[in-house]
Amino acid sequence: QVQLVESGGGLVQPGGSLRLSCAASGSIFRIYTMGWYRQPPGKQRELVAAITSGGTTNYADSVKGRFTISRDNAKITVYLQMNSLKPEDTAVYYCNADVQSYYSRSRDNYWGQGTQVTVSS
Repeated sequence: QVQLVESGGGLVQPGGSLRLSCAASGSIFRIYTMGWYRQPPGKQRELVAAITSGGTTNYADSVKGRFTISRDNAKITVYLQMNSLKPEDTAVYYCNADVQSYYSRSRDNYWGQGTQVTVSS
């Protein structure tokens, strides 16, 4: 099994910054794309940013220029640096990873439990 544990959420004022972290652990042979999704209140979950194992990144238009995704393959951790936060960034943020199992070599998609980010004055 694979576990994704997020941290770093919280309450921040508009214009502020937060850094989310997501650490993967378990029976991991290889991790491919890792990403962050978010689900605002009453809305569907949406992609925020993703990063491949080679470092190629992809961002939602709404966060381009404000958010930066990065990963540390040695620590099996993905980060999301969020700057210039807006009230509309308020959501539960979920980590996602495409993982190949160490034992079965099967490839599956995993989610973290989510972390709340609230942007409010």
